[in-house]
Amino acid sequence: MSPHITIRDALPVDAENISTLIQGEARYCTANPSGEGAEHFFSTITPEAIAGYITNPNFIYLLGFVGEELAGAVAIRDGKHLYHLFVASKFHRCGIGSALWAHAKARVLKSGNTEGFTVNSTPFAVPVYERFGFQIQGTLVEEKGVAFVPMKLPSSYAHG
Repeated sequence: MSPHITIRDALPVDAENISTLIQGEARYCTANPSGEGAEHFFSTITPEAIAGYITNPNFIYLLGFVGEELAGAVAIRDGKHLYHLFVASKFHRCGIGSALWAHAKARVLKSGNTEGFTVNSTPFAVPVYERFGFQIQGTLVEEKGVAFVPMKLPSSYAHG
């Protein structure tokens, strides 16, 4: 049975907890399990960086809670790029990511997105994004210590 999730907008005071959540899942993002070479990535998930995204009008940043516990976070940049979608490991396969994505996507579509969405998926998350309708757009990329697969959700699927 899936846990009950409460979704709300992120606030600057949430930045430290979001950063902790993402850092706990960073092993799925880095090309090297130790994180070596991914210093730039780690600089983008500090509490200060996260607070900057939350207050930036080009981002939508939502959080999912199970009870009082932060279970996941989603951010969309520029109304079309899925910038963050992280779920705490203990909540994997519980529907948290799907619920966060559905809320964020609905908000962006309501704002007028007609282009669809892009994401740079970790290899681990490719099957999740494929279930959301995203399609692989290229081969595995390793850049600045991060490994990702470029993917796109065409507008015809995004609105479906």
